[in-house]
Amino acid sequence: MRQFLVRGGITMLSATAVLFVSLPAGAASAATRAHARPNIRVSHGVSNNWSGYALTGTGPYQSVSSSWTQPAVNCEKTRNAYSAFWIGLDGYTSETVEQTGTEGMCSKGAPVYTAWYEMYPKYPVTYKETVLPGDSFTSSVQYLGRARFKLTLSDTTQGWSKTVTKRLRSAERSSAEVIAEAPSSSLGVLPLADFGTVDFSGFSVDGALVSSSTPGVEPITMAGPGGKVKAEPSALSDGSFSDTWYSQ
Repeated sequence: MRQFLVRGGITMLSATAVLFVSLPAGAASAATRAHARPNIRVSHGVSNNWSGYALTGTGPYQSVSSSWTQPAVNCEKTRNAYSAFWIGLDGYTSETVEQTGTEGMCSKGAPVYTAWYEMYPKYPVTYKETVLPGDSFTSSVQYLGRARFKLTLSDTTQGWSKTVTKRLRSAERSSAEVIAEAPSSSLGVLPLADFGTVDFSGFSVDGALVSSSTPGVEPITMAGPGGKVKAEPSALSDGSFSDTWYSQ
């Protein structure tokens, strides 16, 4: 649910985060800011910009955690496209999102990978630490009370970890989710970068693994105009599932 602003007349976003992205030398159209917003729901279990799983209806939720491997984006197939992978509280049925995750984008055929957190509607923050395809990530978002949230993201491959504590008084904690997302702009949802398949594991809410039988869990398929599937999750078992790219 993040939205991105890039130079060169291109505007991009994702489901609910704002990022400040530094592109490598030689990558034109450097992204300067990304901004997120909640899930754009088309119908029950179908979204314009989210794919994955959300848990709702039994909150308010205290924490969510998961792990994933950063997929490589295929920039020969999707030369200018964007993808984000994150966990968070809120956003599925509310207007705030407390989230942290990674990004894989293609700018004129050049791949760019970043990590970030966001307390939407505040702007997101992009970490300066290195992110590479194949890196293993663990993450958690925890409510500490008095409108405070602790967001942790660790790259166990590169050996870095970032933790921030932020306040968001309007947060309802009405949902918890693990999501692959297509960024959006003021003109609508942007092309989804071909990320192949991303594997999530350890999806836990309030300390309990989420499965297909967990009350309130909902699979989310990302679909474009005409119902064309863009990304879709596999079955959820003991906190693990994969999410697969199908189209931009």
